[in-house]
Amino acid sequence: MKLNEYLANRLKEIFTEGKWVLGTNFKEQIIDLDWKQATQKIDDFNTIADLIFHIDYYIAGVKKVLKGGTLDIRDKYSFDYPPIKSEQDWQNLVSKFCLDADEFIELVENMSEEKILSDFVDKQYGTYCRNIDAMIEHSYYHLGQIILIKKRIK
Repeated sequence: MKLNEYLANRLKEIFTEGKWVLGTNFKEQIIDLDWKQATQKIDDFNTIADLIFHIDYYIAGVKKVLKGGTLDIRDKYSFDYPPIKSEQDWQNLVSKFCLDADEFIELVENMSEEKILSDFVDKQYGTYCRNIDAMIEHSYYHLGQIILIKKRIK
């Protein structure tokens, strides 16, 4: 299996299609929630909506780089989004997340091995491969949180 296929399959596993590692994926966990569940605060945890925005922030930011753009995302802004005040607001966020994830997966799937192994934006950030792998690990961390929060909500 080629490196681009391997990484794309791992991204599909966590974001849209998989069940092998955790028995679920982001899309499956959020698709059946309504906006009140997604924004329900449990103790001092982030809400599910907070976490979906947070992960999508990174997907969209790195996706921009994969399309030839600049790296403009900053950790300090990764939870800054307009409040979810309606079902439509929530559905818009879910749709954006799913579309960004699908496009990100497709971009990775179409990358050459040379590009994947090259420096990401600047040498200090490591390779594209390292950054994509870090996104997968970061996403699993937050998917685990979403699963636990969702259990507490339901």
